[in-house]
Amino acid sequence: MQSETLTISIGTQPVTFETGKIARQANGAVMVTCGETTVFASACSAANSDPNSDFLPLRIDYQEKFSSAGKTVSGFIKREGRPTEKETLVSRLIDRPIRPLFEKGYFDEVQILSYVWSYDGTHLPEPLAICAASAALVISDIPLAKPIGAVRVAMINDQLVINPTTTQLNQSKLDLMIAGTEEAVLMIEGFCDFLTEEEVLKAITEGHRAIQEICQHLTQWQKSIGKEKDRSTLRHIPQNLCQEVAAVAKDPLEKALRVANKKDREIAQNSVRALVHKAFFPENETPKYSEAHVAYALKSLSSEILRKMIVEENMRSDGRQSTDIRQITVENSFLPRTHGSSLFTRGETQAVAVCTLGGDSMGQRFEDLDGEKISRFYLQYFFPPFSVGEVGRVGAPGRREVGHGKLAERALAAILPSKEEFPYTVRLESNITESNGSSSMASVCGGCLAMMDAGIPIKRPVAGIAMGLIFEPTKYTILSDILGIEDALGDMDFKITGDQNGITAFQMDIKIEGITLEIMEAALKQAKEGRVHILNKMLAVCPESSAQMSKYAPRIETMRIKPGKIAVVIGPGGKQIRSIIEQTGVQIDINDEGIVSISANDLQSIEKAKAIITGLTAEIEIGKIYNGKITSIVPFGVFVEILPGKEGLCHISEFDNTRINSLEEHVKQGEMISVKVLDINERGQVKLSRKATL
Repeated sequence: MQSETLTISIGTQPVTFETGKIARQANGAVMVTCGETTVFASACSAANSDPNSDFLPLRIDYQEKFSSAGKTVSGFIKREGRPTEKETLVSRLIDRPIRPLFEKGYFDEVQILSYVWSYDGTHLPEPLAICAASAALVISDIPLAKPIGAVRVAMINDQLVINPTTTQLNQSKLDLMIAGTEEAVLMIEGFCDFLTEEEVLKAITEGHRAIQEICQHLTQWQKSIGKEKDRSTLRHIPQNLCQEVAAVAKDPLEKALRVANKKDREIAQNSVRALVHKAFFPENETPKYSEAHVAYALKSLSSEILRKMIVEENMRSDGRQSTDIRQITVENSFLPRTHGSSLFTRGETQAVAVCTLGGDSMGQRFEDLDGEKISRFYLQYFFPPFSVGEVGRVGAPGRREVGHGKLAERALAAILPSKEEFPYTVRLESNITESNGSSSMASVCGGCLAMMDAGIPIKRPVAGIAMGLIFEPTKYTILSDILGIEDALGDMDFKITGDQNGITAFQMDIKIEGITLEIMEAALKQAKEGRVHILNKMLAVCPESSAQMSKYAPRIETMRIKPGKIAVVIGPGGKQIRSIIEQTGVQIDINDEGIVSISANDLQSIEKAKAIITGLTAEIEIGKIYNGKITSIVPFGVFVEILPGKEGLCHISEFDNTRINSLEEHVKQGEMISVKVLDINERGQVKLSRKATL
């Protein structure tokens, strides 16, 4: 076994690429190590491809092995199963920058598998996984046009850090993943605490500098040890096909692409497809071209017509100009029995957002390499097939739903109040009921409105917008609030959320190289104008959070006890806490720091539970007067319970100012009396006096 290694300094850390020792039967396989974190990636292509396929069947799966951190999966089954949410998101992060770089005409099935084999808890594996996948493809015979690199960027005390450690990332107000080639940025995804456009651009610029160095080294590594690219299966479009398709379809397609309504436009486009199919695939005749080639030529013609219409006429399919935002309508408190809801409609994209409030037990529990955790805020995104007028599968969320939901969730996380200010767990649900472009940004707008309707004291409201791009060598046009067709046939999908003063989240995918920082800066500026316009429409209907919560929402209050008293409140085998719940009808959650969260439908039950917990955890103070219950009467005094489970002795000499022969003549068991704490001896015995209170 001959191992080949490459070491690159990324940020302040050396990163080592190694191949030739592991998985030698794959087309390409690489291990990437930083610190004691090791990520493996393999790249394989299928021997035969579907001749009628007009898309690249690329499958990328990333998995975090729990053994990498010396752990096993919790639960009954000790084997990793279906992908976690994080694994799905990282798989998407790898896919998005790599997919556009396969050479044109390549339609063979490709599979990239990436595993975290060692994790030191310090060096994060996500950027390493993207670099490992890129390197595996670069040294393989699979025709990838050029290598990509990826880094993570943080901002700590206004200083940018490349590939931060876990500790540094927790201190950062920016979490940016960026990937690209030596020449251009292809993908960015970031979340921040209301950074300005200038700060975001600075972080992107710094990240791309590191990427350029990675790509330069991978290019040299490819020349040194890489296999020759196998281009034998590339399928190029016949030279005359595009002209022949244009002769049949250009005029009707130009009319179809100018139909404003999405459904009507799709009907018109389907008519054009039927016309082309009839012309190129007549009955009882051998076709001259394959269906895949004809479909590709028709798509290219559609893109050419749409792009020309936008660049030369500043006219879009629905009649808008490049900076126009579709009509927006908002209806808050849309659903009567929910804690908060909103109907947000922007053109032909619509979301029904629902906010549900609850206690800690409603939190979303999950497990990763760093341990078991719980989220007190989460957003779940639903994209049913009827939203685009189709019949389709309904079941577990797909990768797209997971990705869109997490983007909207992270965009809104920045506006959440602290747990001390608002001790609720918040679940947001975004139900997409219509879709024609940027349903994830509709989820941000609708989700923000639903939170405000629920009475959550958010820090400040935010909105989201998706930007597009039509790029030509001599001219480019940036599109605000893109349609689905502009996303499919355009060059960029750039989503940005925030308010007039800052950004909370952004995600960009680019299909071409050549996007400069100048274009990105112009897109950010135009996006700011668009999201402020959308935000003003939202605030016109819901200017601030509701003063009162829904009568159907639970009431939650928190109190703090000493961590050493947690066992007292819980009791042996949970006996004490169950007793409190049975007595009061509340729900109680206690964390390791001693924060007690009490939830119920009425405040009276909460106050009753708080009084019991206070009594259980309170310390007896010398000199303080308590109103206690007599638990027993003995010849020499009375025992009085002054706090739940805590009692002291009031000696007969301390009962009254006059001499008493028999206490049973003066008090009865169960009677309430006031006593003062005189002393607590070394054995914890409490000395009480009724006489001192007279």
